[in-house]
Amino acid sequence: MEQQTNKKALTLKTLTKSSVWDIQENDIFRLWEGAEKDAEVKDNARHYVDIIRSAFMIEEINSDSDLVKTKFEKLGYKVGQVKLDDNAKVTWAIKKRPIMRVTDLTYENIRHISATKLIEVLDRNFGGGWDSLSQSIKDIIESGFDISTTTLPKDRLHKKGGMYEKKVEDGFEVLEVAKGTWIEAIFAKAKPESEKPRMKFASSSMDDEDDDADVEIEDNYNKPDEDDIEISDPDDDDITEENYSTMMDLGSGDADEEAENISEYGDE
Repeated sequence: MEQQTNKKALTLKTLTKSSVWDIQENDIFRLWEGAEKDAEVKDNARHYVDIIRSAFMIEEINSDSDLVKTKFEKLGYKVGQVKLDDNAKVTWAIKKRPIMRVTDLTYENIRHISATKLIEVLDRNFGGGWDSLSQSIKDIIESGFDISTTTLPKDRLHKKGGMYEKKVEDGFEVLEVAKGTWIEAIFAKAKPESEKPRMKFASSSMDDEDDDADVEIEDNYNKPDEDDIEISDPDDDDITEENYSTMMDLGSGDADEEAENISEYGDE
């Protein structure tokens, strides 16, 4: 209900490079029409156009030909008029920017796609698995999604009661990337949107004992625990059914949740 209220209250002046991904082409024309008489919008028109362009492709149509307009509409554009100044209106053809490749992902749009859509984008770009992505792309993805991976032999990936089954039951979408006789599974689940936790601490001043100070807690979500154990890669002869381990689930004690990122053994 709150999200719907916020969307209804959205105006051209409150539009940001993040919230613009929540609206569609017709909304752009509606928001601009609602702000036509606003002097601030007229004086800063370029600023608002730049925000819109971050999520939409805009083509200015200089011809009144219906044939030209129809051509853009067949390409998926919405055609309409906007008033950029007091002199005249211009005709725009607008189309939402598609998110097809991992390079299309940004910090502004990552929280505006579903885990299913993310898996589609990753599937369209993958070849080498999660580690084939640049660190910058990983950082963008992990700002909006919980990601974990595991690499297992084909015949063990879907073992009943294993990590794959548990992750799917927990709401994760999964992409399987073939690596010879092994499979890398990439699990993705959207992170809940929440503010960073804040706590109140008593003031150190003796005269201001009742005054509280807001202190933001450092987010250590992705930092390893101090007592994490570093596990070295096993030799070929040392791999057994009992010593598989799985990324993101170390220490679970479940022998069925197997090895992480030892795909080099799949080719031998």
